[in-house]
Formats: sequence, C-alpha cells, structure tokens
Amino acid sequence: MEISVGYGKGDLKFTIEDQNLLANLIPNKIEIDISGKEEVRRALMEPISSKPLREVVAAGEKVAIVTSDITRPMPSKIVLPVIIEELNAAGVQDGDITIVFALGSHRKHTQDEMIYLVGESVYNRIKCLDLDVKDCVHLGNTSYGTPVSLYRPVVEADKRICLGNIEFHYFAGYSGGAKALMPGVATRDAIQVNHGMMVLDEAKAGELNSNPLRRDIDEVTSFISIDFLLNVVLSEKKEIIKAFAGHHKLAHEAGCRFLDRLYKVDIPRQADIVVVSAGGYPKDINVYQAQKALDNAKHAVKPGGIIILAASCKEGLGEGVFEKWMVNSETSKEMIFRIREKFELGGHKAAAIAMILEKARIFLVSDLDDEFVRSIFLEPFSNINDALNTAYESLGRNVDIVIMPFGGSTLPNVSQST
Repeated sequence: MEISVGYGKGDLKFTIEDQNLLANLIPNKIEIDISGKEEVRRALMEPISSKPLREVVAAGEKVAIVTSDITRPMPSKIVLPVIIEELNAAGVQDGDITIVFALGSHRKHTQDEMIYLVGESVYNRIKCLDLDVKDCVHLGNTSYGTPVSLYRPVVEADKRICLGNIEFHYFAGYSGGAKALMPGVATRDAIQVNHGMMVLDEAKAGELNSNPLRRDIDEVTSFISIDFLLNVVLSEKKEIIKAFAGHHKLAHEAGCRFLDRLYKVDIPRQADIVVVSAGGYPKDINVYQAQKALDNAKHAVKPGGIIILAASCKEGLGEGVFEKWMVNSETSKEMIFRIREKFELGGHKAAAIAMILEKARIFLVSDLDDEFVRSIFLEPFSNINDALNTAYESLGRNVDIVIMPFGGSTLPNVSQST
C-alpha cells in the first residue's frame, strides 16, 4: 500500500506490504458538530466555571493576550479576531490590548512571522510583542523552587487571557493551560528549574494531576492570575475541532480529557519499525521541535527496533544549547550522564533523544546534510523507502510496522494484555 505523511509544507509518499502493517495510528473517530471560528464562539458563550469573557474584562482595563509562537500550530489568526471582538464588546479599546508571543526559550519572530501568526488586520490594529527575558518581574518562588519571573507587560496588565492548543507533551503531560505563562513568558532560569523535573518518572506524556512538573506550572497562577483561558484541540489537518474556554485549570482539564479520547490510540503490541512524521510544518521546522514526535514514537517501538523519523528540519537544530550538546558530545550516552549530573535547558532535548537511542536506532529523513546527521548520532536518508529497505536489511522482511502520520499529536497506548 502507498502511504503519505506530512513533511515540511508538503508530504512524502512510501510503500509497505499489507502483511507488515501492525497499525496506522490515526486519531480516533469522534463526532464533531461545529468547528473553526464558530466552535471558538460557542466555547466563549459556554465558558467552563467562569463568567463570559465580556463580563470578565471592563472598559479602561489593560488586557494582555498571551498566545503561541511560530513553532506551535495554534491558529491564533482564527482565534484572536473573536477574542478581540468580545473585548471590544465589553468596552476595551484596541489601544489597551497587547498580544504577547510566548517564546519560552525559542528565538524571536520576524515582522512577517508575526503577521503570519495573527493576520494582517489584527497586526495593524493591536500591539504585538515577543517575550523579552531582560524585562521580567520576579514574583516569588513556587514550592518546587521555581522562580516566578515573568514578562513585565503580562504582569502589569489588569487582565490576562491565555491562548494555546492542547496536545500531548513528553514531560509536561499536555501543552496548553498555564504553560502560556510558564515557560511561555518566563525567564530562562525559571524554565530551567521547572524543566529540570523532566527526569522524574511521573513527568511524562498524558500525565496531568500526578505530574510534579505540571503541578509546578499550575502553581504559577497562585502568584499571577490567568483571568480567562481559551484552548483548542486541532485535527490532523491543524483545524480547530474543539475549543475550551473559561477557568484556566478546569477548562484545560476538560480539553485534556477530550484529547485523550481523540489522540490516545491503542496498538496490540510494540513494533519492529515505526515510521513517524512530526506532522509537517511547523512541527518539523527544526530537530528541536521534531523531537516531540520521536518521544511519542518511542512508546510504539520494540527494544532493538528502528524509528524512521520524517522531518524536514529546514532550520537545522533550532536552539543554541541543544545544538552545543548534539554537536559537541562524543557519544549519545554522554548526554544522558550530563543531564543526570546537572540539568541544562536545551540539553534536556538532546538527552531525551539520547535516551531513545538506548532503545532503538533512529533513521532521519530530512533536508539536513548527511554528514551532519551522522554527527548528531542519527542515520540519514533522503526518502522513507530507502530508510525502510535499510531497516529490512537489518531486521528482516517479517517485521511489524507502525505508521504514525501525526507523531507530534498521537500517543500510542499498548494493550495491557501484552
């Protein structure tokens, strides 16, 4: 059979024999009544444990809207006009609204990227700012020791609205919710303390209430309020299929429960080979982002198996510290030892890749130079069919294969009977 998976702004095709296919992990079927902008409007009219947005804000108040950066598929240009419409209806003027991009530890945007994210009409009307870590306010420390040091325009606003999309996150459990503040508009030092908990067993994909790293994130709201939340769940085509609005924690939890129903996908057993796509642009913009798909794929592969990752990575590795760890380490094992001795933000993703390499080989189909790919402990290929043929040479033809076309979104769930 011929299969197509997302790659950059296009796709890649490959073929496998029917008898080798163990599972093709597509989202579970759920009936969707409305979608897109109309679903956002519905959620705003039916907020969870909160007054409607237009009753939360008042004329004359300064409002900060925190939304995702270019590395996230959050469709801000669809959501923001509806949010701003509600704010205007409450008497909030355009000049009192600021949109803040939650960069976390990511690079700043170009002007064209900001316009792409919010749409030209919104960009021309509303002030748009990137996080500036040099202009943050320290509010105290969480019970986990994380400094709550956040971007001044967000702290000094009268009201804060947080936007985001919900998907599985390999150590925060899920994206969305208070992640807009921590790490979204936090200092690098703050992020480093919080993310240092990724080495704990409970800090894993699909884990929420018992996840100490996520509890630390949520504790930030005891220092600074999120006055209204709007999170969305996207289809595999990155379209809004469900929106959750209202209380920052309860609306987020409702979104996480819906995500489980949609994207936790059962497989009968682990496979010899997993072919995974990060999901295309922007999820495969660089290796730093594509790593999330790898981390989901590790749950589907047998020890000693092979993961074939299809990710364009046109922007290279994608983060400075991550690049230093990947390029300067003599072995992948060295990165695991280093992260256990001393956590370093950026290095955490390098160590995560190294831990997967302890379980399986990683073949990378990308736009990166072959020698460079080898230098970061991965095996380079120009297309998926060539990668599959090499995998067959290593493991034989009588193998199980799992396909993950939406690796950044779907979480394999191995049947308990195996």
